[in-house]
Amino acid sequence: QVSMQYNPGWNSSSVNLLHVRAVGPADTLHYVWSSIGAPAVLLVATESGSSSLRVNWSQLLSPTPAGAVWIDPPSSVVYSAAVVFTKVFEYRDTKAPEELFYPTYDLSDFSWDSINHTLNHTALTAEFRGIPATDPGGSFSNGSVAFRVTAYEAGGRDGPLPSLLHTANSSKVEFILAGVAPRGNSSRFTLEVATVEELEVAQKLRSVRSIDDEYTPTIFEMLSLVAESQNDSSTLGFLQWKATAYGSQTPRREDGIRCRSESLRAANWTLPVSSIVRAYFGEGVGSTYTVSAINISFGGEEGEVYQEKRYLSWSALLGFGQPPMDTFSPLVISIMAVALGTPVLMLLVGTCLVLFAQRKRYSEYEPIN
Repeated sequence: QVSMQYNPGWNSSSVNLLHVRAVGPADTLHYVWSSIGAPAVLLVATESGSSSLRVNWSQLLSPTPAGAVWIDPPSSVVYSAAVVFTKVFEYRDTKAPEELFYPTYDLSDFSWDSINHTLNHTALTAEFRGIPATDPGGSFSNGSVAFRVTAYEAGGRDGPLPSLLHTANSSKVEFILAGVAPRGNSSRFTLEVATVEELEVAQKLRSVRSIDDEYTPTIFEMLSLVAESQNDSSTLGFLQWKATAYGSQTPRREDGIRCRSESLRAANWTLPVSSIVRAYFGEGVGSTYTVSAINISFGGEEGEVYQEKRYLSWSALLGFGQPPMDTFSPLVISIMAVALGTPVLMLLVGTCLVLFAQRKRYSEYEPIN
């Protein structure tokens, strides 16, 4: 049973906090999305079917928000983490050892619209849309950055590309860059994503390649950022995405935009500026918790895909436990069976014909005594 609640316990829509609560038979999963500071989501799993979110709003909106957000009862929490979308970089590939970077878009300095008018309790979707608080170059005069959130009540597969396979233990986030004017020719964009984990949890980046691209044509790679317990190597949570983005609101194969992921790195030197993270984990995020970051870059050849359509959409799943794994589709299994089975069948038939011909030829002769 999944429910969404906007700004629980707060009547103003000047800030955004969205609580997604998924209740199971003996546990509850909490997703707490917020654009107070940098856009972020808290992921908290509890072993109680009645655990609830508590927010001290006056403290949350103060300069010292530590302790303003917690789960009641605290003893029911078995795993907690956070994903923060910190910055958007724009650069120009000069084919030199170093690219030309323009001033960074710090998402904690953005002004975000109220999600109250985009919140759909039936479809379990909401959208955070924002623009820089100051835009001297006018790049955002007709554009915005958005994070579209989708929750799931059951497993299945998304219809639109990249057709991600999801479970009831996961949610989807779409990063959308729409109408933003590039500041140079052949501009490319990079999204910085930071994660917050407990010290005994290690983050690892996995890449899985498959010959089956039926659901996402021409894309053969799936990437997963998984949180593993160092005690028993169990997977506690994940962020998963296909190695592609799209340049259309109704994406097709030809709208694909190349997506590259850089190596995972420690980010204690640049803590995510997010009130919701500090409100839950406290001020000592860099010392008592591990902060990692990864850059995800988008851009086709010479960046022409975004230049032409001024639209970019990248989708990712996040959730608890093992990330969903695609198996070979029935179509691919049928093709492989025909491709591999036909030569084997021909070999068997040929062998039988040769043996039968040899037996018939030598049966006319009497054996020598």
